[in-house]
Amino acid sequence: MSPSVNRDLSLLNFNERILQEAADPTTPLFERITFLGIFSNNLDEFYRTRYAALERAFGEKASGKNGAAKIDHARTVFASIETELTRLFGEFDKTLAEVKAELEKKQVRFLDESQLDAGQKLIVDRYFQEHVRKNITPIMLENLDSTTSLKDQSTYLLARLGSASDPEKIGYALIELPIGELSRFFVLPPDEEEKIGVMYLDDVIRFALPDLFSVFGYDRFEAYSLKFNRDADVDFSRADSRDYLDDIESNLKKRRLGETVRLVYDHRMPPELLAKIARIFGIRQRDTLKPSGRYQNQKDLVKIPKSHVPPEMLYEPFPQLPVPRLLDPNRSILDIVREKDVLLHYPYHSFDNIVNMLLQASIDPNVRAIKMTIYRVAKNSRVVNALINAARNRKKVTVYIEFKASFDEEANIDWAEKMKSEGIEIVYYAPKGLKVHSKLLLIQRKENGKKISYAAVGTGNPNEDTSRFYCDEHLLTANPAITGDAKKVFKLLESKKCKNPGFKALVVSPFAIRKTFLEKIDREIGFAVEGKPAWMIVKLNNLVDDKLVKKLYEASQAGVKIQLIVRGMCTLVPGLPGVSDNITTVRIVDRFLEHARILVFGNGNSPEYYLGSADWMQRNLDRRIEVMVPVEDPDLQKDLQKILQLQLSDNVKAKPINPGDITEKTKSGKPVRSQWAIYEYLKKQGQQS
Repeated sequence: MSPSVNRDLSLLNFNERILQEAADPTTPLFERITFLGIFSNNLDEFYRTRYAALERAFGEKASGKNGAAKIDHARTVFASIETELTRLFGEFDKTLAEVKAELEKKQVRFLDESQLDAGQKLIVDRYFQEHVRKNITPIMLENLDSTTSLKDQSTYLLARLGSASDPEKIGYALIELPIGELSRFFVLPPDEEEKIGVMYLDDVIRFALPDLFSVFGYDRFEAYSLKFNRDADVDFSRADSRDYLDDIESNLKKRRLGETVRLVYDHRMPPELLAKIARIFGIRQRDTLKPSGRYQNQKDLVKIPKSHVPPEMLYEPFPQLPVPRLLDPNRSILDIVREKDVLLHYPYHSFDNIVNMLLQASIDPNVRAIKMTIYRVAKNSRVVNALINAARNRKKVTVYIEFKASFDEEANIDWAEKMKSEGIEIVYYAPKGLKVHSKLLLIQRKENGKKISYAAVGTGNPNEDTSRFYCDEHLLTANPAITGDAKKVFKLLESKKCKNPGFKALVVSPFAIRKTFLEKIDREIGFAVEGKPAWMIVKLNNLVDDKLVKKLYEASQAGVKIQLIVRGMCTLVPGLPGVSDNITTVRIVDRFLEHARILVFGNGNSPEYYLGSADWMQRNLDRRIEVMVPVEDPDLQKDLQKILQLQLSDNVKAKPINPGDITEKTKSGKPVRSQWAIYEYLKKQGQQS
C-alpha cells in the first residue's frame, strides 16, 4: 500500500498555514485579522461538510465487510482530527488576543458594553435606536417549539432575563444578529486618548438589552452567544433529469433542516441554560457541544471596516496591470485574439478584460452566438449583465449554469430565472447528472462570409469579485482545434448523452483527464529509464487521487524530477527514500489565494503546458465535466514557466507541505516572495511592450 496522508488532516494542515499568516508579525496588522476570518470560515465549512461526512462514515463502515476493523481505524483518524481541531482553535484564540493587543498599541481598541464611557454610551445607544432595533426580532424561548426556523451559520445571543425584586421571574430570549443588514462591527470615533473603538454587534445588543426587555419587569440581563452547524453535505447525485429543479430545491430544503453536527457556545453559559438549549436542539451527544469564547462566527473578521485604518496596517496597493496587447481602443478584443492567443493572469490583470470582451461581443453585428458555463458569479454580476445585453441585441445566448455549485445553489437558480426571462437559453442538467465545473466561454462570429469561433478557457470562475484576490489563469484563443472542441463540450451539455465526442485539443473529464496525464507521466518515466532528462511541474489546489499519486511515486522511483505546488489537500508524502525522494511539495499562502491549475511536462526538449479547472481528485476526474487546455504559444509558455519558477523559488511564503520534507527551504539568500515577484515581472513586461 502506498504511503498516504489522511486528506482531512492535510486540509487542516492547510488551514494551520493560514493561521500562521495571522500569527506572522511581518503581516500587516489588519491583514492578520483577515487571515483569522478566513481560518474561521474554512473551519466552519469543514464542520458542515467533511466532519459531518466522517460521522456518517462510522455507520457505513460498521455495516460493511471487516466492519469492526474499519470502524476502529475510522475512530483513530477521527480522534486525530478532534485533537488537531482543538489545537488549532487554541492557536486561533491566542493569535486573536495577540493581534488585539498589538492593535491597542496602535490606538485601535476592541470594546465591549462594559467598557464604554458616558459619551460612547450615547453614541452606541443612538446607533442601536436608529439602525439595530428595527432589524432584530427576539424570540422568547418558551415560544420556540422547533429549531427549523433557526439559520445554520447565523450568530445568536441567548439572553437570560431576571428581576431583583422577584427571583422567580426568569425569562429567556433568542436574538439573531442581523449580519445581512448590518456590519458585524461598529466603529466609534476617537476618544479623549485618540483611540478608535471597535465593537462587535453582539455587544451593541448586549448594551441595549434593558431597552428591549425592561418594559416587561426585568432589570437583570446577561447574554451568551451561540451558533450551530447543520450537516450540509447533501447528496445531489440522485436528482432526476425529469424533475431536476424540484429535486435540487428539495435537497436544499433537507440541508436547511440537516442534523446539527456542532453547537458552539460561550463557555461562560450557565450549565442549566446550556442543558436547556441542548434539549431544544435535540442534542444528546456531549461531543456535539463545543465550548468557545464570547464571540462566534469570527469569519466576519474578514469584513471588519478598514476605512479608518492607517496604510501601514494594510497591504500596499497592487493596482491591476494593463495587458498591453488589449489596450488599442480602435480594435476589438476578438480581433486581437484572432491574431495571437492572450493569457490573463489574475489578480495581477483585471477581469474587466473578459467583461469588456463580452460587452463588445454583445453589440458586435458580426457576433451570432455566445455560449458559457457558469459555476459561481459575483453578487452583482457584470458577466451576467453582459450576457443579458447580448440577448437583448438578438444574439443567441446559451448558458449552462450549475445548480449544484456548493452553497451557491439558490443564487444560481435565481440567476437562471433572471437570464431565462431575458431570452437566454438556460441548460442546467448535464449528462448523467454530472457536475459542470469547467470554465468555458465560446463566441461565434461571421467574418468575411466564414464562421470564426473564439474561446476563453480558465482555471477560475467568471467572477469579477473573486478575481481580485484569486490567482487564476484565463486563455483567450481563436485556435480552431480548441474552439472546435469547445463546441463539442457545449453540444455534449445540450445533448444529455454522456458520450465522448472525441476531443482533439482539450482534455475533458470524465472521459480523459486521468488517462491523459497518466500517459504523460508514463512518457516521462520512459525518458528517465533511457537516461534522458525527465521532469514535470504540477500546480493544483488538491492532490488526492490514488491512481495519480501512485503513478507519481512510480515516476519518482524511475528518476523523474517532480515539483508539486499544492495549495490544499495533498495525500502524497514527498521525500521518502526509495519512494518519493525525487518529489518536492510546497504550499504557498500569501496575500492572494493560489487557485490556478497548471501542468508542465518536460517531454524531452519540447515541454507541454496545460491549464484548466480540474484538480487531481476522484470527483473532478470521474464525476464532473472539467476542461484542461494546452497552451501552445511560446511567449505564453515562457510566462507560465517564469511564474512557476518564481513560485518554486519562493523562500518567504512557500512552505513544505510535509514538515519533515528534506527539501525544506532556509531563509538564506535573497528573499523571493513569489506573488510580489510575479507582479513585478508582469509590470516590467507591460512597460517594455
